[in-house]
Amino acid sequence: MDAATYDRWYATPRGAWIGRRETALLRAALQCRPGESALDVGCGTGFFTRALAGITTGAVAGVDANAAWIEYARDRGPDSISYHSADACALPFADRSFDIVIAMAALCFIEDQRGAVREMVRVARRRIAIGLLNRHSLLWHRKGRHGGSGGYRGAQWHTVREALSLLADLPVRRVRMRTAIHLPSGDWFARTLERMLPPQMPTGAFILVVADVATAAA
Repeated sequence: MDAATYDRWYATPRGAWIGRRETALLRAALQCRPGESALDVGCGTGFFTRALAGITTGAVAGVDANAAWIEYARDRGPDSISYHSADACALPFADRSFDIVIAMAALCFIEDQRGAVREMVRVARRRIAIGLLNRHSLLWHRKGRHGGSGGYRGAQWHTVREALSLLADLPVRRVRMRTAIHLPSGDWFARTLERMLPPQMPTGAFILVVADVATAAA
């Protein structure tokens, strides 16, 4: 799938709803402070990088190993976002370079996930957020089995326990989990149910794991 096709999915009714739900979950979890900087690891076409720019007033950057997708994201703007072609397991930034570091469904396509998470923790000053796909979800039954289909082809799916274990033995604290997209159809019933269910329910197709770096001030 090319970058433009992938990005157009977020303009469909279902894709737009999923994007809004995931962004709302991210916004609530990050609780950005005025002027905080943020990094999007595995930014792809820049959908969540642009969302970050709407959440924080600080500097925002995105990195991805796919140079063509980085160029697409850069062309989408805005110019205030800086994009870099880089390996998630070898981020080209000094320790504690960004207040906030996120990876939204990007680790699902990275073999060394623990290595990428270590790098996220290394370059973060205050908080990290990792978005993953839930193997205990209706979406997995529809799109994730037998190697996956469409944009999910080749993706790794996690249980909530597996998602939380990615942060084991790392210098983080206050690890917490939220999920969203319990019924992936996006129809009126799915949207109504989504508003009723608490974010701690472990059945959402999208898992968001959030943690504070241990050296950050409370």
